[in-house]
Amino acid sequence: MENESIKIKDLPLEERPREKLIALGAGALSNAELIAILLRAGSKNESAVQLATKIITKSGGLRHLPHLSLEDLQENKGIGPDKAVTIKAALELGSRLATAPREEAGSITTPGQAAELFMEDLRYKKKEYFKVLLLNTKNHVISREEISVGSLSASIVHPREIFSLPLRKSAASVILFHNHPSGDPTPSQQDLEVTRRLVDAGNILGIAVRDHIIIGDGCFFSFREKGLL
Repeated sequence: MENESIKIKDLPLEERPREKLIALGAGALSNAELIAILLRAGSKNESAVQLATKIITKSGGLRHLPHLSLEDLQENKGIGPDKAVTIKAALELGSRLATAPREEAGSITTPGQAAELFMEDLRYKKKEYFKVLLLNTKNHVISREEISVGSLSASIVHPREIFSLPLRKSAASVILFHNHPSGDPTPSQQDLEVTRRLVDAGNILGIAVRDHIIIGDGCFFSFREKGLL
């Protein structure tokens, strides 16, 4: 029962995450303390901080939390629908913030700038996602588009799927992206062949393929940077 749970306000002052955040800033809090603020209260036998620590540990670490469903979260004693929804909403907001378009930053001039736009979105995916960045004549971002979701090992893409959106939105060029769920961005033979085919198709249509970037776990491979385009 909620009224039987250990309240954060009942903890010693130095163990209260809200007061710690106010005094020292959010950066001073541990992952568990930040989640404890979302939980507001723990279970009958655990404080919110202890409960948050257990959730992180059972999930395999903070990076795996976004993969938990509402049902997974509620398997933890003390986590009901309201707390589970709050955690999921906070994680989704963080993900959207990390992947928000940065058109105001100016033109995309380096592979690193381009990779940053998709890194947090793609680095933890368990399937291959193929996406495309549409650019105007000044290399400013027009939009980011998802083309396909593949299997555990390969994306399924076709030139007409790639270039229909750039044609419709009058893009001058595109940058191709896909992820490797293994975390290793080294291109496969299939990646090389698909890239050559899409570059040829883009040349015919007058839409340049500026780069093809493979996203790994915190790293990336740029075809242009490696002289493959």
